[in-house]
Amino acid sequence: MGIFHRFKNLLLLLLLFIEIVNGYYLPGSFPHKYNVGDRLNVKVNSLTSIDTEIPYGYYTLPFCKPLEGIKDKAENIGELLMGDRIENSPYRFRMFNNESEIVLCKSNPLSSDEFKTLRDRIDEMYQVNLNLDNLPAIRYTKKDGYYLRWTGYPVGIKVNDGYYVFNHLKFTVLVHKYEHNNVVGVIGTGDGAELITQRNETNVDGYMVVGFEVQPCSVNHDVSLLKDIKPYGKYSKPIRCDPSSVTMAVTEGRSVTYTYEVSFITSDIKWPSRWDAYLKMEGAKVHWFSILNSLMVITFLAGVVLVILLRTIRRDLARYEELDDAQTHMNEELSGWKLVVSDVFRAPERPQLLCVMVADGCRILGMAIATIFFAALGFMSPASRGALISGMLMFYLLLGVVAGFVAVWLQRTLEAGSSRRWFFVSSRVACFFPGISFLILTILNFFLWASQSTGAIPFTTFIILILLWFCISVPLTLLGGLVASRARYLKYPVRTNQIPREIPAHKFPSWLLVLGAGTLPFGTLFIELFFIMSSIWLGRVYYVFGFLFVVLVLLVTVCAEVSLVLTYMHLCVEDWQWWWKSFYASGSVALYIFLYSINYLVFDLKSLSGPVSAIIYLGYSLFMVIAVMLATGAVGFLTSLFFVHRLFSSVKID
Repeated sequence: MGIFHRFKNLLLLLLLFIEIVNGYYLPGSFPHKYNVGDRLNVKVNSLTSIDTEIPYGYYTLPFCKPLEGIKDKAENIGELLMGDRIENSPYRFRMFNNESEIVLCKSNPLSSDEFKTLRDRIDEMYQVNLNLDNLPAIRYTKKDGYYLRWTGYPVGIKVNDGYYVFNHLKFTVLVHKYEHNNVVGVIGTGDGAELITQRNETNVDGYMVVGFEVQPCSVNHDVSLLKDIKPYGKYSKPIRCDPSSVTMAVTEGRSVTYTYEVSFITSDIKWPSRWDAYLKMEGAKVHWFSILNSLMVITFLAGVVLVILLRTIRRDLARYEELDDAQTHMNEELSGWKLVVSDVFRAPERPQLLCVMVADGCRILGMAIATIFFAALGFMSPASRGALISGMLMFYLLLGVVAGFVAVWLQRTLEAGSSRRWFFVSSRVACFFPGISFLILTILNFFLWASQSTGAIPFTTFIILILLWFCISVPLTLLGGLVASRARYLKYPVRTNQIPREIPAHKFPSWLLVLGAGTLPFGTLFIELFFIMSSIWLGRVYYVFGFLFVVLVLLVTVCAEVSLVLTYMHLCVEDWQWWWKSFYASGSVALYIFLYSINYLVFDLKSLSGPVSAIIYLGYSLFMVIAVMLATGAVGFLTSLFFVHRLFSSVKID
């Protein structure tokens, strides 16, 4: 009986999995079936603006509040870090119940502080963000014969010297008829908070929400008609919603009446395609063809450089192995890299710092690969709010094992197998980049807290992050270091002389070549970087994670090849101090990313107002640049290390 029961449960789970795979393309998200008359919950999110990049809570403005009180939606740590504050709203919808002239509330006379705040939010172009069934409200505007898409709607508008608020909302909800089947189905809330499995045995018509549109209007209501109307009552006069005209002026001491209307329209859009309207990015053709062209050019150049390099080394080694001692002595004048055979593995300056930076770079790179891979599969789609940041944090914590292992392994390699300081090196890795991150976030949070922004990380979230750091990341990093202290390390194929060889003077400083090497990796991602920056700072949805994964793989390849070429060039001119130069040869791409960030701030975010906004932008840009430098630098250094080890392992030493 127990075996039969287990087999039955296994069969149900299998049918459920097949139904999910066949029906929907977003893992972890399910449609919510609504019957006619069911209530639809509209939620509000933080007020956002591309003019300031500082989000504020919806109820910081004198909007109508729900009768049951303001309640926060259950948020994940990713939403908190992104500044999302999702709360319930006073709007009440019923499936397929078209309503119009609904009075939401009449605000109290605006105080001087409320009027000033409302006026400032209008000046700073703040947008109101609403959600229905996990779909953001979308607004269409027509300009020069083209329809433009916007998420949310503006708080108000300034005309000449007057301020006008959008106090009437015309909602349009697109619905699609629920498709019945005879296998196990899934019914879940739009937020995916509750899942119920059941067999569809009834044929009661139901609908799924596949679109949520809003059209804001500014309407000056007749005060005499509002005396006896309670919330959710019907305004006795038809309300004409004309987006081209504004009449509700905002003045101190005057009340604002908020109304709305809602209509339901049957649509041919199916549930898996309901996010298509949000994922259509402007300039898509430029995005695809320009990036593809860049990938082809960079791949070709990198391949040519790599082939030339391999052929040169192979010819060099072949000649070196065939020559006798006299010919070898004569050939040393032509092949300088063999002259540094006794110095090439001499320990670099600040070896522990190098171990720490390379180890943290490996962890950041692993986090990026894992996050983008799962995002490309759909597990971190825009429908899963905050999942991308939560996934990045989770992978970074778990990859502490890799960071600890790489740091101690590299330290043992540099110190000829000594493992006495594995704990010291592991603990430094556990605190290096997280410490930098907490320092930057704390400084930025002081500015956000002073601005009373929802973008500020709550104190409780800070405590959670610290606990994750010391209870998960640090132990895993120490565990990785312990494993590396007992594992095999990379033994040098040649011995190092006690007296270092003098490095010949060069016509140009070698660091100029190192800094210039970052231009080639930057060429692989600068166009993709534009779309990423637009997604972060202009509120656009980024979704081409599959293509981003290809760009990341190509970036890693180019960084490895560039560092390898520069290391070989330095050895050929008898410069044996290649350790840090190999790290910065590929890591210098971060410098160009930071310069591009400044260029983006000046030319694309030229409307960014206030020093606080600029500081926040530069702070997050610096955080991103440091992470990129560590990741790309680690790729270049490890490639050069294995290349040099392989190169001198192939040479006969007398």
